[in-house]
Amino acid sequence: MLSKISLRAKTLAMVAIMVSCSCTGDILLSKGMKQVGEVSFNSFGALASTFLQIIGNGRVWLAILFLSLYTLSYIVVLSWADYSYVQPVAAIGYAIVPLLGYLVLGESVTMLRWAGVAFICLGVLLITRTQPRTTEPLP
Repeated sequence: MLSKISLRAKTLAMVAIMVSCSCTGDILLSKGMKQVGEVSFNSFGALASTFLQIIGNGRVWLAILFLSLYTLSYIVVLSWADYSYVQPVAAIGYAIVPLLGYLVLGESVTMLRWAGVAFICLGVLLITRTQPRTTEPLP
């Protein structure tokens, strides 16, 4: 059986991979959809044309790849750590997204949003001080 320290390290490493893939996928999806433009529901033809632009956009496909890797890493980490640990720790992604939005996408982030980011970081810090698994694995 793994010691609690190695379980924590393994879990935090996998959550870091999860969050990296999620944030990268989200940024790529945002950039890809900004290239495509606003989705119009005015007519079936306009919607079909937009759909073709979406499936022809390389950034969207790269985003799908990263978001798929996020899902796979999420599945893996949930095989050994509690959901009640993984999900709150992965919320650090919510703190990284505004930073990436500001740095990569040139978005404006208000002080109120940064205050929210600070609260998220504090919550993640508190959760990481607990054990990743509080239950025994299912048979």
